[in-house]
Amino acid sequence: MNAPRYNRQQLVAGIGPEGQLALQRATVLVVGVGALGSHSADALARAGVGRLLLVDRDVVELSNLQRQVLFDEQDAASGTPKAVAATARLRAINSEVQIEPFVADCTHEFLAGLPILPDLILDGTDNFPTRYLLNDFALQRGIPWIYAGAVGAEGAAMVVRPRTTPCLRCLWPEPPVGGEVGSCETAGILAPAVAAVTAFQVAEALKLLAGQAAASTRGVFTCDVWRGSYSVFAGAAGPSPDCVACRGEQYPALVAGPPAIVVLCGRDAIQVDPPRRVPIDLGLLQQRLASAVAGLERTAHLLRFQADGCRFSVFPGGRALLFGVHDPLRARVLYDRWIGAG
Repeated sequence: MNAPRYNRQQLVAGIGPEGQLALQRATVLVVGVGALGSHSADALARAGVGRLLLVDRDVVELSNLQRQVLFDEQDAASGTPKAVAATARLRAINSEVQIEPFVADCTHEFLAGLPILPDLILDGTDNFPTRYLLNDFALQRGIPWIYAGAVGAEGAAMVVRPRTTPCLRCLWPEPPVGGEVGSCETAGILAPAVAAVTAFQVAEALKLLAGQAAASTRGVFTCDVWRGSYSVFAGAAGPSPDCVACRGEQYPALVAGPPAIVVLCGRDAIQVDPPRRVPIDLGLLQQRLASAVAGLERTAHLLRFQADGCRFSVFPGGRALLFGVHDPLRARVLYDRWIGAG
């Protein structure tokens, strides 16, 4: 890689030429390329991390642009998958970095099928079931990962180093129930909260990737950018003796199948992905819907149309995002009506 490009970064104590070379050789998986993931992926690409794997199930919407830094109005107008739009932007920022997009839901099957095991996993998700999946997968494979979340003006992040630090299950043995935690749909989200959390997340990532794990922050970083509060809660020094995942006995999230219906954060949008024996052919679906729906459009990545007051984005294989609907049962009815029963 171009040494002068990273000169200012290499001058920082703890990086140096050897640390920069370690960054160049590293592979990072970023799960979710929305608010959190777009900030983190941008910083990692600029820092010269050699290979980025970006996975996201969603498409760009106009409401994303307030806080998701890798997208523009054209991406929103065309409904470009976030992983694809982010990859194009990052390649323009740093052509030396190898970037691979995955337009997919992050499931255990997806993680098990990765082309390469990453050196680090960054959480850019908006839901706890996926975070627990990342936690259990990382512990099973011995891969460090960094949790991050932001809602309203508040944010939190934590470094998880398998068998060394507490994991997510050490803090909360079971995922919080949806009603117990806020979401950007109910509490909104400030871009500075996202930036504060991802600044911590990426700084910790650079320490680990540069071989400076001893300098990583232990505990949970929290912030409230509206009140000007920033702190680290130290907590336990190591894994909980009661944690089945840290003991290597069970990884509950790896055996639980993905839900067929998922309500997406921040808008009236629902993902429907029922298990099916035969994947849907988008070409045949386009022909079938040609005279029955409005706004039918086939792109390189999906099929879009409007019907029953709802906007559909259908991906190869049959996974679909339904916009303009908030009731999961109605979403499944509409899916079966226009795409086909699973």
